[in-house]
This record gives sequence, C-alpha cells and structure tokens, in this order.
Amino acid sequence: MDSAAAAVKTVKCLVWDLDDTLWDGVVLEGDRPRPFPAAVEALHTLDRRGILHAVAGRGELARATGHLAEHGLAELFCAVEVGWGVKSAAIRRIAAELNIGLDTIAFADNDPAERAEVAAALPMVRCYPAERVGELAALAEFRPAQVTGESRRRRHRYLAEQDRTAAERAFPGSPAEFAASLELTMTVRAATEDDFARAHELTLRTHQLNTTGRTLDAAQLRELCASRQHEVLVADVTDRFGAHGTVGLAVLHLTGPDAVLDLLLTSCRVLNRGIGAILLGHLLRDALARGRRPVARFVPTEANRIMLVTLRFAGFEPAGDTGGAELTLTFDPRRPPPPPPGHVRIVDERSR
Repeated sequence: MDSAAAAVKTVKCLVWDLDDTLWDGVVLEGDRPRPFPAAVEALHTLDRRGILHAVAGRGELARATGHLAEHGLAELFCAVEVGWGVKSAAIRRIAAELNIGLDTIAFADNDPAERAEVAAALPMVRCYPAERVGELAALAEFRPAQVTGESRRRRHRYLAEQDRTAAERAFPGSPAEFAASLELTMTVRAATEDDFARAHELTLRTHQLNTTGRTLDAAQLRELCASRQHEVLVADVTDRFGAHGTVGLAVLHLTGPDAVLDLLLTSCRVLNRGIGAILLGHLLRDALARGRRPVARFVPTEANRIMLVTLRFAGFEPAGDTGGAELTLTFDPRRPPPPPPGHVRIVDERSR
C-alpha cells in the first residue's frame, strides 16, 4: 500500500440506500428490482476485506429485508435501518449498534438530497453517489492495509454477537448462569506466521487489557518465535454462537528458573467474559507445572490499570521498589494458583 493510501482512514462500514442504489427500482411501488451487478460485486469484494455493510433505506422494513433475502444478500448486512426518518439519524444508530466511529462510516445513495443531509449533519461520514459503487473497491479508503483471516470473518463475528446479545437479553437466569450456558472454549496455541498480522493488530488496538502497551510487528514476532528463550502464544475463543476469533496474546521469556510474562493482552470484545483473567490463570498454572516461578512485567499507561488489578487478584505481588515506571511482580510458588474456571473449557494445543 502506498504512503498516500496509508494516510487515508479506512472505512469500516459502508451504509447502503436500497432503491435505485443497490437495485434498479423501488420495492414499495410493487417492483421486483434486480440488484445491480456492480453493487453485488462491491458487496462481496468489500466483505472479503473485512468491511461491514449496513442499510439506511426508505420504505417498509419487512419488504426490504424480504427482497434482500430473495436475492441472497440479507446475510451480508450487519445492521438494517429502513423507515421514513432522516438518514443521518439512521447512520448514528448503525454506528452505535456496531460500536464503530462515525468517521469510519461511508454512505452510498442515489439521491443528492439524502447525501447532502447526511453530509451536513455528519461531515465525518464520506458520501458517494450510487453510480460510483462499482468504483469503491479501488479507492484507498476501502483498501485496508492488511486483510487477515480475522478480518475476513468480521461480518460473521458481528452477526454472532447480535445473536449472543439477543439470547442474553432473553435469558431468564443470572449473568453467571448465562455465561455457563455459552459453552465457551479457549484454545491456547503457539503463534505461527499466519497469526502475526492479527497479533500485531492486537498490540496496536488493545490498550485497556494490556500489561505493558508494547507493540510488536511481524518481524519482531517472528524473531521471538524463533528464540528458544521465548514463547509467543495466542488464544482463540469460541462459544455456541460462533467464534470470537483470536482475542489474546502472551509473550513469555523463559530465563533461569523464571517464566516472565513480558506481555499479556486480550481484546475488549471479550472483556465481559473474563478471558484476560482466565488466560492469565492458565499461564500461571502452566508455569508452576513446569517448575518455573511466574513473574510478570507491568508498565502503567493511562488505560491499563485493570490489568494491574487482574495480576494482583491472581496472586502476583510487586517485587522490591515500586517507584519506577515499570513494575515487576512475582507469584509465590508455595501458594495455590487460581483454580480453572468452571464455565470455560481450556484447550492447550502445546500439550498435544
């Protein structure tokens, strides 16, 4: 990707008008319009790049979604707003539902007045006329710097999360009982070349649940993986609704009798499942089982105090003077480690 393209903020979601934009005609007037081939191609191309799709259209919701389903397109959209209100309000609701910034949204509509309304109310949203949808995939803002397996599955993850949220709202029991019903599985494995792009992305984007704030690019990850003194581990999480994806990264430095946790981070998308503490507990038990003393590094940032609390709750204590910017914490091998969680099955592929 050239430097000019890299400077452009990538679109995370393209919001579509439907009538005379996605298809040639007006569904509410009794037409059975066929989707424009260029629009369908754009939908699939951007989806493969991890760019989400949503709808802000005019008409009746049931008829619009029915027509999308008739043409096999319904599953490509993560949010659908169809009605008679202003489209800028619909786009605000879409951004909130998908938990993304308005400045990462683009909007395509055949009506200049609709585009003008959105541009005036939401100047950070990039607007495009319908006749340009076939060109969008070639524009810099629709070309992410990296396309990983994780990004290609982004739509499926969002749809699964919507099902998960709906099930939680309808669940009659307690939050703990719902968590137990999820059939959560965390798989811990050694990172491979295929994981480097996602691992790098995690170090860039994860601030709150991050013990040191350290960023690692592919070359650094490759070097660590090649070192006999280091282990680079990733954690994948799934449940009965689908995959959360690769949500955890740990870098261990094996030095003398110690297993030093140089970096531990987990994505905020699994914050409410306690995956960070569960992964830490597993690494702690594993180190003790191998006869090593667990040690952790912690570098405070503006956002990561929760990780210090997580380390302390697991039994790590500051070692020596804590006046510096970086803390070293140790775990007394004589004390019992935190027990495995009852609601999460842990699979460590290193032990196979």
